[in-house]
Amino acid sequence: MGSAEILVNRLTKNHKTIATAESCTGGALANLITNVSGASQVFLGGVIAYSNDLKQKLLSIDPQLIAQHSAVSAECAEAMVRGIHRITNADVCVSITGIAGPTGGTKDKPVGTVFVAFLVDGKLEIEKYLIQKDRTAFKDEVCERVMTRVMKRLG
Repeated sequence: MGSAEILVNRLTKNHKTIATAESCTGGALANLITNVSGASQVFLGGVIAYSNDLKQKLLSIDPQLIAQHSAVSAECAEAMVRGIHRITNADVCVSITGIAGPTGGTKDKPVGTVFVAFLVDGKLEIEKYLIQKDRTAFKDEVCERVMTRVMKRLG
């Protein structure tokens, strides 16, 4: 049984819903969840906001926040997760923003930097990872870490 199936089963057992706001993973997390039979009982939906413009329009991110902190920041991840929560009111909301590479990194935020925000039953937690792998492996590992973390939060 894969992580996504375990996650869907745990959400179902706990009568919890989940929603996602993804940037650098391009919907990979939502795809993994919806590959599981029964996901429609727990997955409310997701937003793929790859561009800053869509982050602002779909998730109501203040352009000043992005200008001040960048789209790859804890602050943006928090705003994204709060945005998807406002839209869906899911019990579990997750946002992911980062730099998948191989280009786009800086000295302060190298390729592989990713911020993930979790809002579970109103409690916010933000994690930062550095996953320096090719794009596909990067997405896979980010999603695996996110699902593992959500499962731990659910108990």
